Amino acid sequence: MLDRIILGINILIALLLGIISIFSFLPFQPIPVLSVLSLFVPFLFILNVLFLLYWLFRKRKRAVYSISALLIGYISFGFFYGFGDNDQVEAKTTDLKIMTYNVWGFNKNGWIKQPGIGDSIINFIKEKDPDILCIQEHNRIRHRQLRQYPYRSETPYSAKRTTQAIFSKYPIVGNGSLDLPGTINNIIYADIAYGQDTIRIYNLHLQSFSIIPRAESFANGEKSERAYRRLVNTFTMQLEQAKIFREHIEKSPFKNIVCGDFNNTQFSNIYKLAKGDLQDTFLEKGEGFGRTYDLFRTPIRIDYILADPDFEVRDHENFDEKLSDHYPVMATLRLNSHQ
Repeated sequence: MLDRIILGINILIALLLGIISIFSFLPFQPIPVLSVLSLFVPFLFILNVLFLLYWLFRKRKRAVYSISALLIGYISFGFFYGFGDNDQVEAKTTDLKIMTYNVWGFNKNGWIKQPGIGDSIINFIKEKDPDILCIQEHNRIRHRQLRQYPYRSETPYSAKRTTQAIFSKYPIVGNGSLDLPGTINNIIYADIAYGQDTIRIYNLHLQSFSIIPRAESFANGEKSERAYRRLVNTFTMQLEQAKIFREHIEKSPFKNIVCGDFNNTQFSNIYKLAKGDLQDTFLEKGEGFGRTYDLFRTPIRIDYILADPDFEVRDHENFDEKLSDHYPVMATLRLNSHQ
């Protein structure tokens, strides 16, 4: 009797992982609740591995459900744990270091109850010294402390949205802002003269969930229903924003680098749509789970650096600096023409 109950739960968990894997390739949300569950794909992987081990010691034939689900999940998502790269490679002065960081307004609203958080963020950026810096939820007055960057592009004042910024040591020769309807979120881009080339940097801040990541958000029926509706609406808006971005980048005349806070995981169709055929620097050179945010005290990856295939990914680093609700990410890229 116990084995039958376990088998039933196993089949349900395997089906969920398989269906979410397939749905991640669709440009729409066929079943909203499954879109929300994509946030928890790593748990579905772990549960299927546990079921697999259980049946290997009990009735091996029943392991087929989890084996199938894990295979489909791997084909859909690949590894979500990075093993790093211990190879020592020679750096070149033409290598491009780029950082993306949602700085939470440099803590201007005092969400982190420690003094000097904004200045600590500035000091961290100065220490790591990226060539290009993409900031989400920027505070415009902070540019005065980032004078090592002679060039910058920000969300236009007229946009009345949260401010994104791109800081660069290389000349910015063009820029723009994408109009995302019905939101305060924003996408900007800057065209940067990089040697004999021009590259385009996108800085994305997709729709936020606006849910405090605590179990209390789902503590009772009414709160849980409101939180669920908000999650579904957010996924819908993110997908529309990703479509707007995809349409724009496909018309880009330059080699592209995409940075930003997607507010969603690599297991979503939002990520797949935004990524297209770009390289995910974490998947190329990252280590560990690549945490950029804590959701219900669980590390997830929702901040990305994506690079055109014409770039070689030389390095990727996730930092543990707790100076915002997000953690910073930096990658080192080399344009193939600069080899």
